[in-house]
Amino acid sequence: MQHMTDAMDADGVAPAAAAPKAARPTIADVAARAGVSKGLVSFALNDRPGVSADTRDRILAVAEELGFRPSVRARSLSVDRSFALGLVIGRSPDVIAADPFFHAFIAGVESEFSTSGQVLVLAAATPGRAEAETYRGLAADKRVDGVILTDLRAGDERIPLVSELGLAAVTLGRADHPSPFPAVAVDDGAGIRTAVEHLVSLGHRRIAHVAGPSVMLHGHRRAVAFQDAVREAGLDATLVVETDFSASAGARATRELLARGDRPTAIVYSNDHMAIAGLAAARRAGIAVPEALSITGFDNTELADHVFPSLTSVATDAAAWGAVAARTLLASIAGESPADVDLDAPRLVVRESTTDAPT
Repeated sequence: MQHMTDAMDADGVAPAAAAPKAARPTIADVAARAGVSKGLVSFALNDRPGVSADTRDRILAVAEELGFRPSVRARSLSVDRSFALGLVIGRSPDVIAADPFFHAFIAGVESEFSTSGQVLVLAAATPGRAEAETYRGLAADKRVDGVILTDLRAGDERIPLVSELGLAAVTLGRADHPSPFPAVAVDDGAGIRTAVEHLVSLGHRRIAHVAGPSVMLHGHRRAVAFQDAVREAGLDATLVVETDFSASAGARATRELLARGDRPTAIVYSNDHMAIAGLAAARRAGIAVPEALSITGFDNTELADHVFPSLTSVATDAAAWGAVAARTLLASIAGESPADVDLDAPRLVVRESTTDAPT
């Protein structure tokens, strides 16, 4: 009876047997509960034709009740899809890691993909041959069903390439040449104009712009909008320094502008990342913000409200932009023909970093 003694605890009581782990529900369980065939369940779950609306609703309700989640691999094989979508960002990894715009944008994308069973494939690639090979690699063997094209460039070669590869796509912003893909866009120019008008209303007459790369359409459009706005105010439109959107380049541009004999009394930055770096550069140079120098950013990232002085910034909703782009791409993959989407116009959030021009 030694085996029975071994099975008892210190109080002489045999421990209760571990409860068997609940089996994961299968497609057969869903079919049995819904009173249909497994094939019909598969058609309903993959939104394929041949299933009435009432039957599809009943099957989906049963699947939810049972906690059934189809295998992504099985779904991929049954409908010839990868259920993965690509985001290739043509900037250096350190810029991507540091710029909070991308964090919020990707969070917005994931909020849609996670509920639809999609996987986001993220890659950083230098524009040019390496970037083209990245897209070709993603298209090979159907590793992704579609891509989000960011940072559009003049005559962007990625658009015909992605079309040739047979991938669905959505572009952030409108291309400067015909594109077969829907665009999700925000009026960058309106945001910059609002910032300039705010500074002009405060009496500033020497206003500079720390711009993004002119090869990127949104960087170019923001710079053009700045120049148009200051010209309309009768001011010098030549105080523009181009950067790569990084904080270090923003700080260098600020030092360059502040070293001028006719240094500006206000600087409009093309993103918050550079504006915050510029704010620090100015203060290290002994220039008070905003008393001697007013500063505005772009994107209204979370940090803008927490630096000192807090940053006046053009507000765009990066997370919403990501979510809308994801929904538009999913609609394209589903065979729909989604229209371009114009997001709400940017607005200026006025904080402590801007005030009346120094006298």
